[in-house]
Amino acid sequence: MVFQRAIVAELSNTAGAVFTVLFSIIFSVGLVRILGEAAGGRVDSSAVFAIVALTALTYLPTVLTLTLFVSVLMTVSRAYRDSEMVVWLASGQSLFAWIVPVLRFAAPIVVLVAVLSLALSPWSNRQIVESKMRFAQRDDVSKIAPGRFIESGGADRVFFVESVDLAGARVKNVFVSHRSQGREGVIVAAQGVIELRPDGERFLVLEQGRRYEGRPGEAEYRMVEFDRYAIRLDTKPEAPLAELAARAKTSGELWQQPTTWNLGELLWRIGLPIVAALVALLAIPLGYTNPRVGRSFNLIVAVLAFLLYNNALSIVQSSVQRGRLPFSIGLWIAHAVVALLIVLLFVRRVYWQRWLPHRLISALRVRTAKAG
Repeated sequence: MVFQRAIVAELSNTAGAVFTVLFSIIFSVGLVRILGEAAGGRVDSSAVFAIVALTALTYLPTVLTLTLFVSVLMTVSRAYRDSEMVVWLASGQSLFAWIVPVLRFAAPIVVLVAVLSLALSPWSNRQIVESKMRFAQRDDVSKIAPGRFIESGGADRVFFVESVDLAGARVKNVFVSHRSQGREGVIVAAQGVIELRPDGERFLVLEQGRRYEGRPGEAEYRMVEFDRYAIRLDTKPEAPLAELAARAKTSGELWQQPTTWNLGELLWRIGLPIVAALVALLAIPLGYTNPRVGRSFNLIVAVLAFLLYNNALSIVQSSVQRGRLPFSIGLWIAHAVVALLIVLLFVRRVYWQRWLPHRLISALRVRTAKAG
């Protein structure tokens, strides 16, 4: 049918442009944030782009859902603004006729959102969490980037090295600032080597250096020259990873471990494809625009409706995680309210030009005139 093909084609073109803009914004923001974490020594600098790609994958369900909503909204608004909707309505097409082409366009996106939210996004979160855990459990010197000051895991030492050779476990031109029992000290050394003791502990053995130690505010400081000086590193790299958070668990693990926190995360994942399908339908009546008035108000209302829906789902998820709402109710209650709103908006837009029928408005006017 020409009507449906025209709508699907325009929706596809609009969605491509909208997705490109939204994904570029998300990718840029994620890249800046993760580069900042890498500069602060909280993320492995060699894995920055991998973590950025994984982070972008976790945000894809939300980006696709927003793309679907904005694309339908913009297409319907353009049809009203260019008086194209008047032509379709005069040709015998109702606003209900938009449902089939919109659902046909939205179906593959909804399926993709379901696959991402239930499988790929949890996998991405798991990879990010495990990467950060492995980096956090590396010894202090392994986390050092040459030419930068890096705080140790215990927050009681600051390291600076000019160059690092992790393959040979050696560092050169080392500066260490440390604090212990109210005393502050500074250690400088020409070079150092990482040694592994039989008990599994790791030590940074500095060579040919000096140590300055004293209390802040006092003039008495002690200086010691040394040929070798050992510093025990904070953590053992072979320590097991901590238990993964709910966001990093697979959907199967969440179902097999039905704690309130896991059920709340599972509710969010199941809800995302439902949200994508419903917002596509919600955008049809919200896209109405009076060509003589403008479309700003309707766009503001549409954006607020989307934000309210997303926040409502977050509130329901939080209630389930805190045990205040059963999972069986939280799974559908927010979606049912939005589905009812969609029905009311369609009925209002198709059958009522106002929120009350014309006959009821006329009757109220007549009764008011008689009473006056």
